[in-house]
Amino acid sequence: MNDSDKSAVKDASKKSVGTVVLKLDGKEIELPLIVGSEGERAIDISELRTKTGCITYDNGYMNTGSCQSAITFLDGERGILRYRGIPIEQLAEQSTFVETSYLLIYGRLPNKKELEAFTTRVTRHTMLHEDMKNFYEGFPRDAHPMATLASAVSTLSTFYQNEPGRAVGGKELDLCIYRLLGKLPTIAAYSHKKSIGHPFVYPDNSLDYTANFLRMMFAVPTEPYELDPGVAKALDVLLLLHSDHEQNCSASTVRMVGSGRASLFASVSAAISALWGPLHGGANQEVIEMLQEIKDNGIAPKDYLAKVKNKEQGARLMGFGHRVYKNFDPRAKIIKKACDTVLNKLGVSDPLLDIAKQIEEAALKDDYFVSRKLYPNVDFYSGIIYRAVGIPTSMFTVMFAIGRLPGWIAQWKEMNESPSFKICRPRQIYTGQSETPYVPLGKRR
Repeated sequence: MNDSDKSAVKDASKKSVGTVVLKLDGKEIELPLIVGSEGERAIDISELRTKTGCITYDNGYMNTGSCQSAITFLDGERGILRYRGIPIEQLAEQSTFVETSYLLIYGRLPNKKELEAFTTRVTRHTMLHEDMKNFYEGFPRDAHPMATLASAVSTLSTFYQNEPGRAVGGKELDLCIYRLLGKLPTIAAYSHKKSIGHPFVYPDNSLDYTANFLRMMFAVPTEPYELDPGVAKALDVLLLLHSDHEQNCSASTVRMVGSGRASLFASVSAAISALWGPLHGGANQEVIEMLQEIKDNGIAPKDYLAKVKNKEQGARLMGFGHRVYKNFDPRAKIIKKACDTVLNKLGVSDPLLDIAKQIEEAALKDDYFVSRKLYPNVDFYSGIIYRAVGIPTSMFTVMFAIGRLPGWIAQWKEMNESPSFKICRPRQIYTGQSETPYVPLGKRR
């Protein structure tokens, strides 16, 4: 970020359009009211404790803005998602995952020369240091690939000891970005190969990003690997749709860890661990498990929805509803179309897809779900695509991590380049005992 960019950000930061009056203990305190570029309003409470001695309490940060960001705009009520102002529908139709990564990280679409240079540099960093093979040998064969992924990304710091990720900008940070984007698919594919006892497959720099990953996942030395371009394109779209999603759990983790000036490698490793949770990145796996349960037990989709409405034990409608979206998740519409494309390309007839479509159709006609604004989200169909391609269920969240990587990088970079940078340090409301004297061991009951 050059000086003029920093100046522009600083001028835009905390631009007040009015004030809000807070009445407390017989006094009136004025707090600035700030407005974002899409009209979102926020009360700036950064001086609240100084002026009043009070803090705010917001369990789960549902109403707290932790930063000002120019990366992603999300309107859950209207079902809108935009990266750097560009609608997700246009990007899914016309862009690629690599180009979208550039957009998110550097703030604009690249020209032809810039995109070629960025693609080349990422591609040239797909290989892992040969000593990292020893790293994989230290894990049990059944180690969860998310644990391997988080550990391996952290381990990159030991191979690049003068880690440029601590740099706020410039060529050193760019090198760290190329390494992460290039190596994460290789790290992920190697973890899969380790789990099934297959030899590692080296990257092929003649292939594009997604095709290269699929080859590393499924090729074997004994026979040629034939790749369907349509399948690779569908998977590329899936990665693109996951690239960023505002201040979610893992993105906030990147910012929180990075605010201590931790390196980009360390911050991304922490984000991978945050994503691992079933309430965050593991939801598409739970959708597949739900659909499989319906199939195995021979339950009609409408009957299963009845169980959900009656709150019967174990009956949960996975892949519906979202913490932010109170309308149709715009990514779900795109993924549903991609799902049909992939299955048709591969000639796969997946009974789980038929069940999913029946559930969606019935739920969208049922006032119980509609009135509660429970619509299909991005996880509802993504797992079916992964299944069709041959990606095992344990790798679903890893795929999410590969897709989310450019967003994490963009969030870390934006925070570190902000003129108003601060280490994150939330407050709390203490609910424990007041001052209590120490009781010697002999006098305790």
